[in-house]
Amino acid sequence: MNAINEDLLARASEQAGGLADFGPGNYREALEVLSDSLAREAGLSPQGAQRLEGKLLAQLVNRLVIQDYCRRHPEILQERVEDPLVIVGLPRTGTTLLQRMLATDARFCSAAWWETRYPAPLPGEDARDASRRIALARDEVAQMIRFIPDILAIHPLDAMAADEEFMLMEHSFLCAMDSYANVPGYTGWLARQDHTEVYAYLKTMLQFLQWQKRQRAETPAAPAQRWVLKTPQHLHTLEVLFRVFPGAQVVLTHRDPVQTIPSMASMAHTLWKMYADTPDPIAVGRQWSEQMRRGTDHAMAVRDAMPADRFLDVRFEDTVRDPFGVAQAVYRFAGMPLTEAVRAGMWAWMESNPRNQRAAHAYTPEQFGLSEAQLERDFAGYRALHILNRNQTPTK
Repeated sequence: MNAINEDLLARASEQAGGLADFGPGNYREALEVLSDSLAREAGLSPQGAQRLEGKLLAQLVNRLVIQDYCRRHPEILQERVEDPLVIVGLPRTGTTLLQRMLATDARFCSAAWWETRYPAPLPGEDARDASRRIALARDEVAQMIRFIPDILAIHPLDAMAADEEFMLMEHSFLCAMDSYANVPGYTGWLARQDHTEVYAYLKTMLQFLQWQKRQRAETPAAPAQRWVLKTPQHLHTLEVLFRVFPGAQVVLTHRDPVQTIPSMASMAHTLWKMYADTPDPIAVGRQWSEQMRRGTDHAMAVRDAMPADRFLDVRFEDTVRDPFGVAQAVYRFAGMPLTEAVRAGMWAWMESNPRNQRAAHAYTPEQFGLSEAQLERDFAGYRALHILNRNQTPTK
């Protein structure tokens, strides 16, 4: 490992009070490949390089703290998280709306943005009191909104709302860092790796978060029935998800890639601008279009090889037009009753978070080197199955 990363590990250990066990996994090689790619390819600004270094350092500290908690509290690894309901689809397909609706039901366990950003107690902080972490997350979200105000038009960022487990998965350092910067060398290396350890570590982190919720008395003695998760990253690794979480059920969300891919490219380009002064929008469009094409192809292949009852198809248009009808379908799929009390909680959340109050997300495909014809061609198989032939995959 290069001297920079050795220094990063040493600083993490110092910040964690001398802890030295980072836990299992190939994190050292991953850090080395990532660091090299960031230095050679990403074109980071000085401020962006500092931000990313701080992000990696914080994740290393989290690993140390989590490993120490699991050693001192072996009951953490007995927490039951084997059967999550997992929302998976291309970005911009209604996954956030669906996850946050379901998260209003206390029978589902979910991670708020602050928990995915700060999953481990800070130095001097007790697991029963997360007030410092929540305050830091609120400040960080406010800073992000000030720095890139357009982000709210793309993703309704809220420190206290349920969000993706993507930032938890990043702690393995085997995750899509091209969300933040142009690192094709790292991305290519990542595509050749076994992602089992990513999901094994995600499971540990969910167990740790669930245990902390119990310490804070957020979860009663009888815990929530199951987790509700969501991130597009699972498109690439659905078979690993099922291997590590054998009881998982997957809700597949669908929307025409002709609409979603340019929108995703705009979001990725917005994030790249946090770390590089002049990120190339054409590179963003090319990379994310190809990555999502591979992801949808892979997900369809995995689905074809598995029992049909492990999946539920939901269309974006239905989620927007009839969210309660989609919720009813999801609850039937999950084998859970959608009670009037739960429906009322969902309605109250939707009333306080209306989609029509969000600013319009302005972009064109051409900004990112994309065209309708190219996207129709690249996603032809997926569109034929899930977009053009609506009768073939109905919402159940």
